[in-house]
Amino acid sequence: MTSPLCQGDVSIVADPGAANRGRGMNQFLVFVLVGVTCAVIDVGLMELLGRLGLHYMIAASAGFAAGLAANFALHTCLTFKARYSHATLVRFMGVVLINYLMTMLCVSLFQYWLEMPVLGKVISLPLVAGNGFLLSKHWVFK
Repeated sequence: MTSPLCQGDVSIVADPGAANRGRGMNQFLVFVLVGVTCAVIDVGLMELLGRLGLHYMIAASAGFAAGLAANFALHTCLTFKARYSHATLVRFMGVVLINYLMTMLCVSLFQYWLEMPVLGKVISLPLVAGNGFLLSKHWVFK
């Protein structure tokens, strides 16, 4: 069995804070990759349902719900390596409510302004991603 210090990470010895910064960057990268995966699920389902004739708000809600389920599962297991708890789920759902309202505002505005609700959905993604990471890291999975 080898020591973690023997795996080439000399920054731990030179700068104890570097290990935490590296972990933080890796965590953010995983968060972004999970987010991209969930965004593809979210926007893809919205687009598919829209093409099938569903109202844009129903399509956006279904996409959001599918992305949400994947998001919670992947962030719990991969990004934050947390154990499931009801308290974590409740906090996560609080963040989801805020993100849902932000998403619906963007979708509605772009439908009203340009009749392009999917563009509103796409534009909402970085907004809800930033909000989600900060609240997840410092509140939901803490």
